Amino acid sequence: MTETVSRHRVLCEASFDPKLSTYFLLSGTIVLVVCIITIPLAVVYFLVGKMFIDKYIERLSCTLTERTLEIRKGWINRVESTIPLEKITDLQMIQGPIMRAMGLHGFKVETAGQSSGPGGHLVSLIGIVDAPGFREAVLDQRDAQAEGRGRVSRPSEPAAASPAMGDDAVAVLSDIRASLHRIEKSLEHRKDVDV
Repeated sequence: MTETVSRHRVLCEASFDPKLSTYFLLSGTIVLVVCIITIPLAVVYFLVGKMFIDKYIERLSCTLTERTLEIRKGWINRVESTIPLEKITDLQMIQGPIMRAMGLHGFKVETAGQSSGPGGHLVSLIGIVDAPGFREAVLDQRDAQAEGRGRVSRPSEPAAASPAMGDDAVAVLSDIRASLHRIEKSLEHRKDVDV
């Protein structure tokens, strides 16, 4: 699979903590040991798992560009996610007990309109060096990009017609706004009748 090259200027490239390999190896072994019946698998996993984990981490990348957060991960099943910054609602920081003991952080990327359901996340990453700093860089760039678009007109203010916008377009927009006002009044009336 070929790596895609970003069309946007790269602002920051995340690096991953070398302890990430140990974290994956240790947490996987603990899960297999806790299940008791899988203890023989835990021994095999502990002996050969590091090779597979290192391949996975080798292919792991997270890049912040002017407009997107680009994440690549996976060794056998490769996944590439390009998340527009304006869609990111939050980067939720996570740190379980093993992660705390090893000094690792992770975050989950939450987006507007995500399909993973309420409380879900689109992508999660563990082991980024200075994860809180990287998180702040992403959120700062998202906010800077949103501010760069200019002021959004409030619903009560009439939209200013741009020179490129024809009279027909302005008339259509005015009709749409009038229809929305009628719908709002109808809903308010219905709400008053129901009460």
